[in-house]
Amino acid sequence: MRHATLEKETNMRTPTIKTTLLAFALALGVGAAGCTDLVVEPESTVTGANIFKQESSYEQFLAKLYAGLALTGQSGPDGSGDIQRIPDEGFSNYLRLYWVLQQLPTDESVIGWGDPGLPEMNTQEWGSANSWVGGMYSRVYFQVAMANEFLRETTDAKLDERNVSSGTRAQIATFRAEARFLRAFSYWHGIDLFGAIPLVDETFPIGATPPQQASRADVYQFIVGELTAIRSELPSPGAAEYGRADQGAVAMLLAKLYLNAEVYTGAPAYDQALQEAQAVMNLGYSLDDDYREMFLADNHTSPELVFTVPQDGQNTRTWGGTTFLAHAATGGNMSAGDYGLDFTWWGLRAKPQLSMKFNGGVLPSGDARADDIFFTDGQNIQVSSLGDWFQGYAAPKYQNVTSTGQQGSNLTHVDVDYPVFRLGEAYLIYAEAHLRGGGGDAATALSLVNELRERAYGDDSGDISAAELTLDFILDERSRELYWEGHRRTDLVRFGVFTGGSYIWSWKGGTQDGRATQDFRDLYPLPASELLANPNLTQNTGY
Repeated sequence: MRHATLEKETNMRTPTIKTTLLAFALALGVGAAGCTDLVVEPESTVTGANIFKQESSYEQFLAKLYAGLALTGQSGPDGSGDIQRIPDEGFSNYLRLYWVLQQLPTDESVIGWGDPGLPEMNTQEWGSANSWVGGMYSRVYFQVAMANEFLRETTDAKLDERNVSSGTRAQIATFRAEARFLRAFSYWHGIDLFGAIPLVDETFPIGATPPQQASRADVYQFIVGELTAIRSELPSPGAAEYGRADQGAVAMLLAKLYLNAEVYTGAPAYDQALQEAQAVMNLGYSLDDDYREMFLADNHTSPELVFTVPQDGQNTRTWGGTTFLAHAATGGNMSAGDYGLDFTWWGLRAKPQLSMKFNGGVLPSGDARADDIFFTDGQNIQVSSLGDWFQGYAAPKYQNVTSTGQQGSNLTHVDVDYPVFRLGEAYLIYAEAHLRGGGGDAATALSLVNELRERAYGDDSGDISAAELTLDFILDERSRELYWEGHRRTDLVRFGVFTGGSYIWSWKGGTQDGRATQDFRDLYPLPASELLANPNLTQNTGY
């Protein structure tokens, strides 16, 4: 079961942004975005006259920006969707689209469903008309367009016209920084997935000619500039409401950008990646004592999470996000109730290459990152058929139960917040950047990796030596530590093994044993519909 009729969501969960999202979204009147026509931005009735009648509307508009990562439309888990490109609104969720593009084509996961466009994501055989690719592109620019509109409506001149109070103006300065962060966040996804894309900010005149395509390097520089400019305007970690951007989120996004700078621009920035990872480590976060608890229904209490997309079974109901990740990863001999769910969806399993990173696939392995999560009863480690649930170990990483064993507040829509950034990855960024010549200290890099492994093993039995800390080890350790968190495609591209034949995994290229794929698939195609809408765009090579 993947759909049901449920009541509409009302607001993000306390202590997240406290605002009535549904009521505001309806008042906002944002129309569906069938394609990314940046000349008109999304079709909307947003104007200063009909939206900002009350000063509380500024925070409500900002909440809509955050909600764009979690929800799919104007009402409930489905109804009045933001994106028309995908006929099933549940498939249009930002996190669900991003996760599919980042995880399914890699060595970590497969999905058994045959929905249009989905099987090709398992095998790196997509084309420019793929609805998942097009949906993600639309989501990126829907977020960009909303952020641009917020920034247009919060200039000093606009606030003067509305005689906005000094207290609200002080808040709006922070709101604007948050909007710029969210825009930068989506532009990062844009260049990572698609390469050269249009760069449109709040100064771009609506109704003008279609935007030009900017180089990947230029958009990268724009993102870095934005994050650098807003860092001091955002609160320090712990000072902001949970789920909102702060200085820790900025440092972590910069670390990710710099780590991949050579891919994006041709010029490495590993020294800056290391510095930003160090900055995250100096901001007061700490490793969670229990790895599994970062992916449970009360993970908002974790001291390790740097930036999350909050999910709530009562108030932020969606068929994407962690509702998809929790349900789709269960099936077969698994009991839905054990995972805080009403039904199992029989969808996601681990590819054998992921399972074999833990003691060659022989479980228990001693590593809690697999032992406490993977389900093997009745499951075959190999995936001889993509559509057969029992092919591939189950890996229910996101579970709708609390750390004390209680079920989530809703058995259909889960309470698990999606961990976008966490401290454990900062440790791995430091180690990788050091190995790639980014400076730092060898002993520190080794200690950080071993801290993660000691949490996983419960003692120092899994510690590695300095000689074992290599880039190949880091790539595998990132998989063990971060699997199914939306990082893997980017990692494999950075290491030069996402395509080609140097690393083959099951179903890469469309065969069970796997085969080499062409390197142009390191980027997704620009959607065919975008090329028709904007003659200034040039398709990525190979498509």
